[in-house]
Amino acid sequence: MTNADIIRAHYAASDRGDIEGMLAPLAADVRWTEAAGFPYAGTYVGPAAVAENVFARIAADWDDYTLAVDEVVDGGDTVVGIGTYSGTHKGTGRFFAARVAHVWRLEGGEVVAFEQFTDTEMVSRAIRD
Repeated sequence: MTNADIIRAHYAASDRGDIEGMLAPLAADVRWTEAAGFPYAGTYVGPAAVAENVFARIAADWDDYTLAVDEVVDGGDTVVGIGTYSGTHKGTGRFFAARVAHVWRLEGGEVVAFEQFTDTEMVSRAIRD
């Protein structure tokens, strides 16, 4: 299985709503960075921190939050996922869609670092009262 296949499997788990599958490729000390300006901005260390501070909060705050991946670029130890986030904020009822790129860094078949790049203004507009 290539590193790109590992990331494709993560995205497939996301499509199924399989949190354990999403966390499976993450190293114990993974550094997961959500973009500045994103509602869950910050760097989280370890799969449990990612689950609590990103995935659980998204599930709590959004209806039908999805990531539609258009392309996975195989750069060996660096893999890039490109797609579109969308969802409806539970508090405001506003829908958003925003392009996104994920940069994944892998060592020994595990994700050691993740960084998100997205149009945070599109998300902010959906959550503002």
